Amino acid sequence: MAASDCRSTGSGTFAVYSSRSPEKTTINEDSAAVIRLDDETAVLMVADGVGGLPAGSQASSLVIDMLLDAARKAVADHADLRDVILSAIEEANQRIISYANGSATTLAVVELHGNAIRTYHVGDSMIMVVGQRGKLKMETISHSPVGYAVGAGMLSAEEAIVHDDLHIVSNVVGSQEMHISMGIPFRLASRDTLLIATDGLFDNIPRDEIIDMIRAGPLQDCADHLAEYARKRMDDGIAPFKPDDLTFILYRHSIPKK
Repeated sequence: MAASDCRSTGSGTFAVYSSRSPEKTTINEDSAAVIRLDDETAVLMVADGVGGLPAGSQASSLVIDMLLDAARKAVADHADLRDVILSAIEEANQRIISYANGSATTLAVVELHGNAIRTYHVGDSMIMVVGQRGKLKMETISHSPVGYAVGAGMLSAEEAIVHDDLHIVSNVVGSQEMHISMGIPFRLASRDTLLIATDGLFDNIPRDEIIDMIRAGPLQDCADHLAEYARKRMDDGIAPFKPDDLTFILYRHSIPKK
């Protein structure tokens, strides 16, 4: 994508961006989707395929497609979205395992109801919520040795992004040992910004710089600046950098005026 795709809905604005690694001539192995179920309800998701082509792209697109189908069916059947999302991830995991070709994918999903969100993730694709003044209000813990060390306070975010083991992922969709981390419901304040992204973003831009770029300003400008800056770091080899496919979704919450 040359620029982000930005859309408005009843509760806020979405911006989606995806591009392949600058070191690749093959296809982008990331997948992403925003499914709006009504003006107040949506499911946002990104997946980062691992295992090399074609296995990586096959795994990431499969899990996104299965979640899309499940979310639509949940609306038609008036089913609980939480149960539907968990079941779809488990089913996708078994389907990918059955391919027996080494395919797998990370996954980050956000269920949005008005100003309330619930997060689900597998692997090192991450989710964060940032306030308009730059406060980091919520952040998932990456399923990786480095991510767990950061969560335990053994490494700082600054140390983590340059760590030699940053590339190691300890949990994926496509593994018999897969587990899903599900967050508790979290309420967004007006002008909060939600970010869901693959490691192509978090492994190339320090966290404080990401926060500063997304916290305020027109959402499409934030998304385009973030994408351009990440690509530049990868293209120019600005440390820390890890050339990779890059995919993210931004959502800016707004309370409708009465």
